[in-house]
Amino acid sequence: MHITDIMQGDSPTFSFEFFPPKTPESAEILYQTIRDLESYMPHFVSVTYGAGGSTRDLTHDLVERIQTTTKLDPIPHLTCVCHKEDEIEAILIRYAKTCIGNILALGGDPPRGCSYDKSSDAFQHASDLVKFIRRFNESGAHPDRRGFGIGIAGFPEGHPSTPNRLIEMDHLKAKVNAGADYIVTQLFFDNRDFFDFRERCVLADIHIPIIAGIMPITSISGFKRIAELAGGARFPAKLLRALQRCQNDPEMVSRVGVHFALEQCHDLLDNNVAGIHFYTLNRSDATRVIFDSLGIPSRRIAQTPTV
Repeated sequence: MHITDIMQGDSPTFSFEFFPPKTPESAEILYQTIRDLESYMPHFVSVTYGAGGSTRDLTHDLVERIQTTTKLDPIPHLTCVCHKEDEIEAILIRYAKTCIGNILALGGDPPRGCSYDKSSDAFQHASDLVKFIRRFNESGAHPDRRGFGIGIAGFPEGHPSTPNRLIEMDHLKAKVNAGADYIVTQLFFDNRDFFDFRERCVLADIHIPIIAGIMPITSISGFKRIAELAGGARFPAKLLRALQRCQNDPEMVSRVGVHFALEQCHDLLDNNVAGIHFYTLNRSDATRVIFDSLGIPSRRIAQTPTV
């Protein structure tokens, strides 16, 4: 489904994010996660995209497998990093042929462990990628006359590479003006950051749906990994204090993280969030606990998963 059809209902959307497996063992974990979560019938699922080609083919394969073997609606990530226009066009044609309805267009992180010259990329900014996808849509190559729905990233706590918050909003506005249909935010742990970001979007004349990104903390190692990956992420003292009390008890750490994320979700729903996007890390336990506790059974189905 096109994102405008997905978002047109009165209820907020719920969605999950996966990343492509790198080993047979991680593939098994992922497919079990998909089996666990398919019965919840999320409005869509997204699939991440590695920098410098690290997991790109795995992303394409996973997206197509989800599209053809499950009832889930996959939204693949596309990034500017290490890409030429003809490569992006070939990917868009491939996705159009399998009736993928939406794309999440991102600037992308530079590849690690190798030299990288950003100036050689065809798309210097995410807004350039959005414009290119919009032009592809206008070509009529997609079976839906509207083409791909286009999503972009938003940063409630601020983009780590753009400390000037006024310029940051100018960049977001440029992506919207280029043709974006919706925003999915980076993870955050203080809802006040999200609500302030949403208000600043209104002030910048940005009126497309803003979906909140939530990542439950399930382990101390995962907590440290989040801090490394999400540069600039702020961890409220309330959360840090709770984690410190139980840091030597893995089960309690998970309970604290899930409870904190659940409180975030309840508060977001009470304040009319357009959608909640769960960063699952390819595991279903925490997401299922939160989802079950939110009291939103309307899209659940009793069928056997098709994976």
